Amino acid sequence: MTDIGMTDQAMTLKPTDHAKSAARLRRRHAADKRFRYYGIAAIGLAVLAIITLFTSIVGTGYSAFWETTVALDIYFDPEVLDPDGTRDPEVIRKANYATLVSHALYSRFPEVEGRADKRTLRGIVSDGARYTLQDMVMENPSLIGTTQHVTLSASGEVDAFAKGSISPDLPEAERPIKDNEIAWLESLEQAGDLDWRIDWAFFTSPDSRSPVLAGIGGAVMGSFYMLLVTLALSFPIGVATAVYLEEFAPKNRWTDTIEVNINNLAAVPSIVFGLLGLAVFLNTLGMPRSAPVVGGLTLTLMTLPTMIIATRAALRAVPPSIRDAALGVGASPLQAVMHHVLPLAMPGILTGTIIGMAQALGETAPLLMIGMVAFVGDIPGGPFDSATALPVQIFLWADLPERAFEEKTAGAILVLLAFLILMNAVAVYLRRRLERRW
Repeated sequence: MTDIGMTDQAMTLKPTDHAKSAARLRRRHAADKRFRYYGIAAIGLAVLAIITLFTSIVGTGYSAFWETTVALDIYFDPEVLDPDGTRDPEVIRKANYATLVSHALYSRFPEVEGRADKRTLRGIVSDGARYTLQDMVMENPSLIGTTQHVTLSASGEVDAFAKGSISPDLPEAERPIKDNEIAWLESLEQAGDLDWRIDWAFFTSPDSRSPVLAGIGGAVMGSFYMLLVTLALSFPIGVATAVYLEEFAPKNRWTDTIEVNINNLAAVPSIVFGLLGLAVFLNTLGMPRSAPVVGGLTLTLMTLPTMIIATRAALRAVPPSIRDAALGVGASPLQAVMHHVLPLAMPGILTGTIIGMAQALGETAPLLMIGMVAFVGDIPGGPFDSATALPVQIFLWADLPERAFEEKTAGAILVLLAFLILMNAVAVYLRRRLERRW
């Protein structure tokens, strides 16, 4: 009777009711389509923004991995390098190698006369050329008295001109490369003495006031020592804290307060941890300023909440049956956790650790607060030596007025992005390779 009544009621619906229902259905379908289009448009805008960002960075920074070189016939004059003929290493080290470069340029362009033109001619080769010659002679003193065809780094202006950063179509007064310099460079290029090569010094050299000599070697080593300190402290402390809170801690007001504070600390701005590191490690404990060990301690405070949360989530993902089975065969609660639960949760723990390290690698604000913004012209030999970090190095270069530092900044950003992408790729690989589905 109920079915018959409902059928009769449906049969008595008016045509206008059918039209209204169809209109409502069409509106819902249209709303669904609009929502999909909005989502596609949002994704498209995000992809476009990422492509624009990467295109700008790559377009500016790829040339930082290459350098323009000038090949010259260098006469290693004994009167300049070792006038007494004693082959004393200290005398050879302190010799005026810039004179050798000047003489080679004057011999290559004998038509250049006048003090101003000769000074301009010497500006073709970088200031680091003398160090290149010094290293050659110190390594092989038998070069003294011989003539060698040596490839030297060009100056920053010549390098920028050769890479197209300085247009020759500009009026001479508006560009740092003058017409006579362009003529000399064309002569060197026709002779095959002007070329490009991979700038390995960009990866191995420390910072310098000269853009041609500046590199990220010191910053990379500083970041390495900081991450080493951060990993050595945050991993065991974070895992131990998570295991205690998840497996052994009683559920009461105090543990609830601790859990809430840990979750809140994960959202605290990183500069707050920098202020904490400044107050505790530098002002109170008197630790060395601008040292990777202080940076590592500060980044440890910042990454601990992230690691604890990730580790607890990994432990929570292990089925309770694993614990029950271990306890059922006579294992103690500690043995059940250490021998069974923790190994099964390790893929998730490692993933959270790598992501936390990647976050620490890209941080700048805490390091600025503890004084790692200072200029450091040497590569650190340990965590207690003065150093800077890769993000801070990028910050320093971005504030310098020289044109050549613009490409150095973009090149350092590419290196930092490569490290971050690599670390996240390792985290994804470990998660997919080692995780177990229950």
